[in-house]
Amino acid sequence: MTTSFTLHGIPVSRGIAIGRAHLLAPAALDVQHYLIGEDQVEAEVSRLQCALAAVRTELQTIWNDLPKDAPAELGAFIDVHALILSDPMIADMPLDIIRTRYYNAEWALVTQIEELSAQFEEIEDAYLRERKADIQQVGERVLKQLTGSANLLPKNVDGDAPHMIVVSHDISPADMLQFRDRSFSGFITDVGGQNSHTAIVARSLDIPATVGVSFASTLIDQGDWIIIDGDAGVVVVDPAPIVLDQYREKQARQLRDRKKLGKLKKMPSVTIDGTPVTLLANIEFPDDCVHALEGGAHGIGLFRSEFLFMGRTAPATRLPSEEEQFQSYKQAVIAMKGRPVTIRTLDIGSDKPIDEDEQTSLNPALGLRAIRYCLAEPQMFMTQLRAILRASAFGPIKLLIPMLSHAFEIDQTMAMIEQAKAQLRAEKIKFDAAIPIGAMIEIPAAALALPMFIKRLDFLSLGTNDLIQYTLAIDRVDHEVAHLYNPLHPAVLYLLSTTIAMAAKAEVPISVCGEMAGDTRMTRLLLGMGLREFSMHPAQLLAVKNEILNSDLTMLEPATRKIVRTFEPKAIAEAVERLQVL
Repeated sequence: MTTSFTLHGIPVSRGIAIGRAHLLAPAALDVQHYLIGEDQVEAEVSRLQCALAAVRTELQTIWNDLPKDAPAELGAFIDVHALILSDPMIADMPLDIIRTRYYNAEWALVTQIEELSAQFEEIEDAYLRERKADIQQVGERVLKQLTGSANLLPKNVDGDAPHMIVVSHDISPADMLQFRDRSFSGFITDVGGQNSHTAIVARSLDIPATVGVSFASTLIDQGDWIIIDGDAGVVVVDPAPIVLDQYREKQARQLRDRKKLGKLKKMPSVTIDGTPVTLLANIEFPDDCVHALEGGAHGIGLFRSEFLFMGRTAPATRLPSEEEQFQSYKQAVIAMKGRPVTIRTLDIGSDKPIDEDEQTSLNPALGLRAIRYCLAEPQMFMTQLRAILRASAFGPIKLLIPMLSHAFEIDQTMAMIEQAKAQLRAEKIKFDAAIPIGAMIEIPAAALALPMFIKRLDFLSLGTNDLIQYTLAIDRVDHEVAHLYNPLHPAVLYLLSTTIAMAAKAEVPISVCGEMAGDTRMTRLLLGMGLREFSMHPAQLLAVKNEILNSDLTMLEPATRKIVRTFEPKAIAEAVERLQVL
């Protein structure tokens, strides 16, 4: 008789999933290493070239067979994998390794994959650092062709059989797509974080998922009954009948609640006391605008432009052109049909390690990233600014600058924007001359020196993820200190409340675009602080709107003032809980 046990991971997509475990083959990056003779080199090169070609065909077939209702993220991620596959760093370098070092094909490929993965480890931005997984997934796909283990799924799945819960070390977006029509209701991975592709696709498919569940793929057996609690990041293996019944009841309740939320889409987002609240969407790709509109978004509060730079293993020399960027920004603006689109300039550090002689290389979080990197690479920054300005001729765009902390950074940025405008005027290219310029408030220094920002800029956006990280001096993707990441820390609440209050007093629009904006447990707290503009993943819009519709600011505001003046963690947590029933 099997014993029930519970595993814990990172909740990335809410909901309850119940089904039988289907284990994917373990990672294929551990391969045979052997040297080949000189007379075998070209045969080994040909073997790797055939595997690369087979994966290209495979990805093209998956792309061609994409269902019409497939989330935009899936197609975009398959494109990224195709780009990585065609990059010389993957397509050519392993062939050179075979020819110069006489490695077998698998060893040559793994050597190059590990080298590239090490480079991505140096990137500070959590979203882009996790793109390392894409390179590894592409490498694994090629290795499976080389070793003849490419088939992942059971040939037939009985339509009446229990829903599958996929358990794997990691899952690529292309592999996830293969499960869409196979009673696939949730998944668990050993690795991954909030920003991994697995997490992003899970949210877009609205499938319960828990990632970062260490050793799940070794502890769970094929066919085990599994419960995923996507809200808590909990996985229950072989649950007792009473536990199974409790979760089935909870699952049914959630489904009923979701149907009710669907009816809120066209309702105005207004509190009980009549205060209007703006709900915006965070997006990664222009096609995400469809989901934003479906969720009833009033606009885009954060368009992460980094996706254009993804899959390029050497951005310093292989950057997207102005035209390529312009077309993507224009696509998003047109898709939003007159609603504002806030585009954040590139928020990434150099993709290569900063010079080892420099002290900052010891801590990339405090190094050359975001606006610091853009100002250090003026040609790249100018290209992006021109592309964004050109797109502003097709609809309302707001330009958002990340990680500002100094007045001279703001002034330099504004000077470059004016220079970009002057160039476009000289070339007689249309743009919005009055495009609003805003700053991400994500460094404590920025929050504490807010008048400096209010004086120079048109709007502000609170990036709570980094603000919390920098305030508490923890890296939330570091599992050893992730438990210290606490949005309700009194210092965080002080910075949030004072920033929102100062912006309101100066009549400068301010939004929150970090994870807190989409967390319904934080909605009433932020409303009580005076926030009137929330930006979040499209899947979270209706749940947050429901909280807003049931909130009365006349009761929330005095209760929130007391919370902000409280310094005991337990008292804060209890007071925030009480807000939920006001």
